[in-house]
Amino acid sequence: MAKPQIQSLRGMNDIFPPEADYLQQLHDCIHGVLACYGYHPLQLPLLEQTGLFKRAVGEETDVVSKEMYTFADRNDESITLRPEATAGVVRAMIQHGKLQQPQRVYAEGPMFRYERPQKGRSRQFSQVSVEALGIAGAAQDAELISLCADLFRRLNILDLLTLEINTIGLAEERHAFQQALVAYLQQHTDALDEDSRRRLTTNPLRILDSKNAGVQQVLDGAPILDDYLGEASRNHFAQLCTLLDALGIAWQRNPRLVRGLDYYCHTVFEWTTDALGAQGTVTAGGRYDGLIEQLGGKPTPAAGFAFGIERIMLLAQQRDIFHMPQPLVYAIATADAHFSLLLPLVQTLRARGISVVAHNQIQPLKTQIRKADQEGAHYALIIGDDEAATHSAALKNLRDGSQQILPLADLPAYLEARNKEIP
Repeated sequence: MAKPQIQSLRGMNDIFPPEADYLQQLHDCIHGVLACYGYHPLQLPLLEQTGLFKRAVGEETDVVSKEMYTFADRNDESITLRPEATAGVVRAMIQHGKLQQPQRVYAEGPMFRYERPQKGRSRQFSQVSVEALGIAGAAQDAELISLCADLFRRLNILDLLTLEINTIGLAEERHAFQQALVAYLQQHTDALDEDSRRRLTTNPLRILDSKNAGVQQVLDGAPILDDYLGEASRNHFAQLCTLLDALGIAWQRNPRLVRGLDYYCHTVFEWTTDALGAQGTVTAGGRYDGLIEQLGGKPTPAAGFAFGIERIMLLAQQRDIFHMPQPLVYAIATADAHFSLLLPLVQTLRARGISVVAHNQIQPLKTQIRKADQEGAHYALIIGDDEAATHSAALKNLRDGSQQILPLADLPAYLEARNKEIP
């Protein structure tokens, strides 16, 4: 009796070529843009103490209260698979004393949230979290937004995205606004959906970005956060808008944009799209000047954002900008005895930066040529009995069907030249 197959966990997906190749190309593009802006990679653990996210993200947020993968380890300590990276970045900077000077870093890799899987949303998903620590002011906020715009422009998807910005001021300003908002909404609880009624006592500001049409209608008469902002907050936001205009970056004001995490202040922004159905937010971030002190460090300004890799990939694939990597050469031996000539030649070619796939088993020549075509190789390099006897190889151009015989010693230089000619 056959044993039952073991399946992957729901919402945690296997990714095969060519999609995995495309993801690598996307990461390479992101790394190139980040390097241009002076950001450096930071490696973080996948597991953190649960208390880190409770303090940083907020116990009443949906992330902490409903979505985290939390469990006790063998020492009965509560640990959590990271649901986001900013808290870990800040923890690492404080722990290792790195905040004596400004830091521009990015952390990438899998994050974990227990959500209903759907297109563009998985329980294990990938993010690149970009953080600028120790740098105050709207100019830094504008740089982060500009970085996003540059990446989207390189991926040819900028026209599919809309930049939404808002200011949520300082904590004391939000607190005063929140009191007024709660007082207003308590007069309209019958018109609120179940989720909004729950948030009324846990995280009232999140009601502002409710997708429920009835709730949004109630909010049309609600107090406005702008009325509670002080001069410094107003000036910060006005400068951001001026800088975005100077950079030629189109933006829209969304006065109900608040973000779902507790640590934000002043600037919040999202890049959204209507090309992915319900999963419209592709990138989100803002300023979080109070988080470092909240986690035990000295008061330090900071700002950042996170790219959602899967959603960016879905957009980029609509523009067909990625390609499956193709080898220049597909190497074939027609008998086991010829591998002693073929494999050293293959290694010499690879040492010169030439991509080579070696067939590495004996099959009919037509079968091997067909496989070379399937791999997309430009050339089939063949060592048969005649070629082995003369220390040469047949080089078949799979694009035009021509073929020539070249000495083994001449092949590296010849193929290196051909490699430079192929885009």
